[in-house]
Amino acid sequence: MVAANPTTTSVTTPLQPRVVPKRRLPRFGFHTHCERLNGRAAMLGFFALLAVEVWLGHGLLVWP
Repeated sequence: MVAANPTTTSVTTPLQPRVVPKRRLPRFGFHTHCERLNGRAAMLGFFALLAVEVWLGHGLLVWP
């Protein structure tokens, strides 16, 4: 049996950064949480519009 070299069998830990930068939220512009909320509201409004159109039997943009 051949003895293993201790340097090749030892487990090394990956290098970790010493200082982790802190990200500040922008004061204006597009935020991910605002865009997600806006998208959810748009989907809710779209499906509500479809439900009203099915209930009325015609589209809301078409005048009877």
